[in-house]
Amino acid sequence: MKKIGVTFLAACLGGAVAVGSYKLIENKYQDGMSFEEKQKVHFTNNPIPAINSSTGDLDFTQAAAAVTPAVVHIKTTYNNPGGSGGRDQMQDMFEDFFGGGGRRSRGPAMGSGSGVIISPDGYIVTNNHVVEKADKIDVILPDKRSLVAKVIGRDANTDLALIKIEGSGYPIVKLGNSDDVRIGEWVLAVGYPFALNTTVTAGIVSAKGRQIGILDNTEPSENGEPQARTAIESFIQTDAAINRGNSGGALVNTRGELIGVNAAIASQSGSYEGYGFAIPINLAKKVLDDFKSFGSVRRGFIGVNFTGLDAEQAKRFGVNEINGLYVNGVVSGGGAAQAGLQEGDIITKVEGKQIYDPSDLQERIGRLGPGDKVNLTYLRDGREYSKSVTLKGEESIKNNDARSASVVTKNLGASFAPVSDVLKKKYRISSGVIVTNVQQGGYFDQIEVPQGTVITTVNGQAVNKSQDIETAITSSKNNMVTINGFTPDGSSMRYQFPIRR
Repeated sequence: MKKIGVTFLAACLGGAVAVGSYKLIENKYQDGMSFEEKQKVHFTNNPIPAINSSTGDLDFTQAAAAVTPAVVHIKTTYNNPGGSGGRDQMQDMFEDFFGGGGRRSRGPAMGSGSGVIISPDGYIVTNNHVVEKADKIDVILPDKRSLVAKVIGRDANTDLALIKIEGSGYPIVKLGNSDDVRIGEWVLAVGYPFALNTTVTAGIVSAKGRQIGILDNTEPSENGEPQARTAIESFIQTDAAINRGNSGGALVNTRGELIGVNAAIASQSGSYEGYGFAIPINLAKKVLDDFKSFGSVRRGFIGVNFTGLDAEQAKRFGVNEINGLYVNGVVSGGGAAQAGLQEGDIITKVEGKQIYDPSDLQERIGRLGPGDKVNLTYLRDGREYSKSVTLKGEESIKNNDARSASVVTKNLGASFAPVSDVLKKKYRISSGVIVTNVQQGGYFDQIEVPQGTVITTVNGQAVNKSQDIETAITSSKNNMVTINGFTPDGSSMRYQFPIRR
C-alpha cells in the first residue's frame, strides 16, 4: 500500500512538471505566432460553450454572449483641443461627404470609440482615427476595469490601429474569414455608440467591396506638402445600426466570428440611417500581424496606376471591356514592369478571380507583403495573358517615383495611357495617348483639358506614352508647349501654354 502511495505521488509530481514545462514552451512559442495562429491554440484549449436557446436558427444570443466580453470602450484624451477635440473624425468626413447639417462647435478634448480584444495578452484592434494623435488612451473593459493602452501601430491607408493593455487571460473574439461573407447574411455590430454600455445590433450584409473615397489619399510629407498615399477601401456594407462611438467595434457573423472592424457610417444627420461600413478582417489580419512584428505595415506593390472600367470609361478609352482595370502607367523597375505589363493593358483577374472594381485588386494586394507573388490576368490587343508578379516594397516604389518625377506629373497634373486600336481607327491616327486622369491644380485642370482627350503630338513630336511627352517638353527651347489632338467629342483641338521646369 505504501509503495502504491509513493508511485501515485511520483506520477502526480511528474505530471505537474510536464504540464508546467509545456505551458512554458507554449508561451514562448506563441510569441512568434500570428494572431490567427495564437487564436487557434486558445480556442483549442478553451472551446466556446454552447448556449441553449428556443428561438431557432435566427438566434443571436450565443454570438452576442461570445463577443460582448471582448469588445471594449476606448476613451481618448488630447492635450491640444484643436487637434482632435473629441470628434469622431471619420464620422465628420462622412457627414461632409454625404451633405451633413453643418459644423458643430468643438467639444472638450476627449474622444470615444470601441475596440476588439483579439489576443489573451491584451492586443486590441480599433480604427486609426479613434486613437490618432491621442495623448492618452483609456480602455474600459465590460467588467468596468479601466486600463491605459499604448499604440503598437497605426495605418491611415486602412484606418486600422493595434493597441495593447497590460495583463493576460483576457476574453477574445475569434477571427473569421471575410472572404466567406455573403450578401444577405445576418451580422451583429457590437460596440459603444454614444458612449453607452456594450450595445449589440443586428442587420444583414448589404454589399461587399465598397469603395467610397472616405479615406483621404493624401498626407503631409516631411516638407509639409501633400503627397499621395495608397488608401485601401474595400468595405463590408451593413444595415446593422452603427452610430458614433461604434468606430473600431466588432462586426461578427452569427457564429460569433469577427468578419470586420466597424469604421464609419454614411449619414446626413450624423446618426444611423441604414449605411454602415466595416474593414474586412482578412485585410486586417495582415496589417495587425505587421504591427505586432514591425510596428508598421510592410506593404507590397504591383507597380501600376490604373482606372476602373465601366461602360463610360470603356467608350472613352476605346476598349470593349467594361470590367477590369485599365493600366494608365507602369512603374519602371516595379513588379508589373518586370513581369511584362504595359500601359494600355487591362487587368481582368487576380489569382483567377474576376475583377469588377479597383477595390477587388487593392484589397487582395493589401493582404500581401514585399516578395510575395500574385497572379494577374490581363488583356492586350484582344489576347489574354497571365503573369506572376513579384511585389516590391514601398521604399523601392517611392525611390523610383522620386527618380521619375517630371514636368508631366508635377506640372501637367495628368496621367496618360496609349491610345487603343479602336480610337486610332476612329481618328485615323497611327500614334497617340489618352488623358486618363486630370488632377486639380495642374495645367490641364487650369486650361480645362478634359479626361478622355486624345493627344497626338506634343511640340510637333508624335507621342505614344508618358515618356514621349516628357521628352518632347524637355526638348523645348522656349518653355512653351503645344499640344494637338482630339477632344472627347471628336473635335480637333490645339493647346499652347508655358510650363515651369
